Amino acid sequence: MKNSGIKFFEKAEKHRKSAEYATAIELYRKALVCFKEESDIVRMLDSVISLADTFRAKGEFINAREYYEEALELADILGDRASRADSLTGLGLSWRALGDWKDALDLIGRAQKLYRGLRDKKGEAFSIWARGGTYRIKGDIKKALRDFHSALEKFKALRDKSGIAYSYCGLGGSSRIAEAFGDSEKYYASANRLFQESGDRFGLAYSFCGLGNVRRMRGAYKSALAYFRKAEVLYKRIGDRVSYAYTLWSVGTTHLMIGEKRRALKSFKEAMDFFIQTEDPRGKIYCILGIGEIDYLEGNKSKAKKAFTTALASADKYGFAVERGYAERLLKALKAGSGLPVNLP
Repeated sequence: MKNSGIKFFEKAEKHRKSAEYATAIELYRKALVCFKEESDIVRMLDSVISLADTFRAKGEFINAREYYEEALELADILGDRASRADSLTGLGLSWRALGDWKDALDLIGRAQKLYRGLRDKKGEAFSIWARGGTYRIKGDIKKALRDFHSALEKFKALRDKSGIAYSYCGLGGSSRIAEAFGDSEKYYASANRLFQESGDRFGLAYSFCGLGNVRRMRGAYKSALAYFRKAEVLYKRIGDRVSYAYTLWSVGTTHLMIGEKRRALKSFKEAMDFFIQTEDPRGKIYCILGIGEIDYLEGNKSKAKKAFTTALASADKYGFAVERGYAERLLKALKAGSGLPVNLP
């Protein structure tokens, strides 16, 4: 039975590396059953963390959160500080994706202290990268850029190509929000080259979507849609509903900017369904704003105002500074009777 658990785990690792997440989850669960029957807590912990990481990569953050919490309990039983730090970081990333950036910052900060105490340079770099993304969701772009640059330098010192590539993606996204589109495209292109070399399908999809959004902001809509199609194919194959939904929002916004309102509405509604399923409040806000813009363009100003006001209230509730700014910008444009549609970064 022990060998069976190990075999299931090793097979799961291969499938996860190929971004075949659904198969990996099934195999990790089988491995976990075997290890529980043997009371092998060390391997149980490895399986639980792997399940949490895979669910997070798939965009299923509630499941990921539950497994990270279980991992913390097992890590405490074993006195495994490294696994505790990994679980705290993963838990923080899961809470962040569900809109709770405050608890995420606390969890990631606790993990960072553990990594430093363990002199785990790679873990510390990862926690800084995770904190950067959390600041981006909060809307503190200055701190996000600071942390992504810091993580990049640390990953470069470690010669960790994957960490370097994901730091480039973080810089690409934050630079786009800061409207530094040239920097954004440079960072995403650098990440894309590294992901092409490593064969990281999730990373490729991430960088394709980033490149598409930069092209969209620069008015190169045909090129943007081509990049989004590449991202969509990969995200569908991976089964990441959240990242796919954000890509759909980007596609919808692109169609909106070129006057294809029906196609835009279809993409926004499809994305909204995924965001509701995964309980992603930021994604919902973006879709509400997009649908509100279409309402305005269709002549229904009262409906548009209601949408923008709803989005503003949600942004206030979660403390999303960037999304609050977007909602206020659209309300101001509506009041002035001009300036729509808006190509949001």
